[in-house]
Amino acid sequence: METNKKIAIGWFSFSCCEDSTIVFTELMNDHWQEWKRIFDFRHVKVLKTNNIMDAFDIAFIEGAMASPAHVEKLKHIRSISTKLVAIGACAVTGGPSAQRNNFTPEQTANIQFLVDRFGALPQVLKVSDVVTVDASVPGCPMNTDIFLKAVTALVTELRPDLALPAAAISPAN
Repeated sequence: METNKKIAIGWFSFSCCEDSTIVFTELMNDHWQEWKRIFDFRHVKVLKTNNIMDAFDIAFIEGAMASPAHVEKLKHIRSISTKLVAIGACAVTGGPSAQRNNFTPEQTANIQFLVDRFGALPQVLKVSDVVTVDASVPGCPMNTDIFLKAVTALVTELRPDLALPAAAISPAN
């Protein structure tokens, strides 16, 4: 990778409440100055309308996989990403989006018409059920300390010349 090139990132949401997306945007309040220097926000729908779906150095995936279309899109994102990070409880463990995976047979029968109508998978999948995950950030919403440490570690691995300042791995006061 060129030394003057920014790290291309994408942020994607699947089946979830998108609380980690909200936390991510809130983190921008404290980290925008250092992040704009090192990140090329290629595909982040919450930040911009003209998103580019090409190669990513880091893809952040929020949410569980609830449909065949989700699975295919996730596989495509993984194929064009150097690193992939599962963000939040739904991506990391499947739940709470995957709560229907634990329904009784009667409960499952009661919702089957919805599963069929929306073309959902028989079971909701966590991200690592579908693709290789390089880092995980648990929580609902995501744990910001773990997120900042993961981002710092990935930046250090991918581009040591763009090392983040110590403030980037600590939440703002």
